[in-house]
Amino acid sequence: MACVLEGRDSLVVLPTGGGKSLCYQAPAANLGRLAVVVSPLIALMQDQVEGLRQAGVPAAFLNSSQTPRERVAVLTAVAAGRVRLLYVAPERLVMDGFLARLRQAAPAFFAIDEAHCISQWGHDFRPEYRQLRLLRDAFPGLAIHAYTATATPQVRGDIVEELRLKAPSVLVGSFDRPNLIYRVRPRTDRLAQVLAAVARHREQAGIIYCIRRSEVDELTAALARRGLRALRYHAGLADDERRANQDAFVKERADIVVATVAFGMGIDRSNVRYVVHTGMPKSLEHYQQEAGRAGRDGLEAECLLLVSGSDYGLWKSVLAPDGSEPPPGALRKLGEMYAFCQQAVCRHRALVTYFGQAYEAERCGACDVCLGETVAGEDTSGITLRILGGVAELRGRFGAGHVADVLAGAATSRIAQLGHDRLAAYASLRGEKKGQVRAWIDQLLGHGLVARSDDEYPTLGLTERGRALLRGEGTPPALTSATAVRATAADAGPGATPGASDDAPAPAGYDRVLFDRLRALRRALADERGVPPYLIFSDASLRDMARLRPRTRAALLEVKGVGEWKAATFGERFLAVLREDV
Repeated sequence: MACVLEGRDSLVVLPTGGGKSLCYQAPAANLGRLAVVVSPLIALMQDQVEGLRQAGVPAAFLNSSQTPRERVAVLTAVAAGRVRLLYVAPERLVMDGFLARLRQAAPAFFAIDEAHCISQWGHDFRPEYRQLRLLRDAFPGLAIHAYTATATPQVRGDIVEELRLKAPSVLVGSFDRPNLIYRVRPRTDRLAQVLAAVARHREQAGIIYCIRRSEVDELTAALARRGLRALRYHAGLADDERRANQDAFVKERADIVVATVAFGMGIDRSNVRYVVHTGMPKSLEHYQQEAGRAGRDGLEAECLLLVSGSDYGLWKSVLAPDGSEPPPGALRKLGEMYAFCQQAVCRHRALVTYFGQAYEAERCGACDVCLGETVAGEDTSGITLRILGGVAELRGRFGAGHVADVLAGAATSRIAQLGHDRLAAYASLRGEKKGQVRAWIDQLLGHGLVARSDDEYPTLGLTERGRALLRGEGTPPALTSATAVRATAADAGPGATPGASDDAPAPAGYDRVLFDRLRALRRALADERGVPPYLIFSDASLRDMARLRPRTRAALLEVKGVGEWKAATFGERFLAVLREDV
């Protein structure tokens, strides 16, 4: 916010739900001048603008969903100085005459949302974002601020270069979402595992991701047959159905959306209590963003990833159909995602370190590994040392697949041609499946004992820690079987408590019956106003009300998320319910 007020370029990286929008919305309201926000999705624009208007801030958007008359009305309001935040798509900025109109309106600054879309190294590259370079020439004196939830150090550098940011302040918040409980499970029975997850969060909001559209259709139908309020969302549907289903979910007329990755970018329903991936995403950036749609209100939420070895091959065929060249870095990112699924290290640590940050805690208490849901072998120190020995013998010139072949004693023509069947490490893990050896290699990557080179086809080498362990310095970590998990709450149905841990604090007690009554009032008010319920109050606010039971307006103002405007607008209706409760 200080960067915006001081007119200094900035790049802000915060996790989903971390407050990126507030970074430019609050300064724009404070400055009392026009701010232009570039956003890629119509749904995102509409939700943001509606939220600002509900908070008393004059805002508007321009996009293809409007009639010509509606667009003229917005431009007239902008020219008259009646708009504080104007949301536009990147394509509209470069339309004939639009930048000239903006110059006449004298904006205070530009905010670029979902800024990773400008980088070819990002997970959602959009060529139209490259045209935003024009802003620097058209408005040389104005600050440009870029915001994203998913940017590795390489992507951050690309954003700065492509937007031509001038000595920007690069502000990176913590990537960790401690309220999310991450679990990875082998996919055994997709429907049964999904139904168990839904049962653990009965009548709560959830998003279920599938890789294929056909899987979305089949799973939605199966859930609907069981009486669940589930809707589908993918790019193969008619625009009207997609919009109607998204609207029904946001406005709490449906509990579950089954979707491909086309769903969710910009969706601002804060009380999603679970996200299930029925297949492996194609990158950790995608996973972090999709799983991050759970628990945006800061309350506990579950993120369950069901994975099969076939997912890797499926994505590989999608990324490089008919033997074509995959997008830059795509296969490397796919390998990193697969490694995350196979690792037996803290999931929170793995995600945070991937995005270039340190993770200090010994145990997170909020993932399958730290909750003791994975099963370590009896004594795997010998396996660790044999793998490290094989990596050392191959001298960092080969990838993980070839290393696994050598260790498992595969009789391939490549191994024979290179003479690697004469290495001491050859067949040192004979009898183990190649997939299991690969999983162990990925676990050693997670433990920081081996590392991949930063290439499209990365090779495997020892780290200093790995070399020290091979010299007999230190204790090898325990490795797990690729499919060995304990039966836990994550595999149970109704009544299970996902994420229950001796170390994890229990949520503050609140009256669930009163909470449900407050939620019903919130939905009624939202319907009256034609807005999503979260714009009235978040689940966190309702929980706090059900815990504190305020009876006066002064007491209501002590509740999380209740300010003067909301207390004046909605306070009496909610106090009436709270006063009835005895």
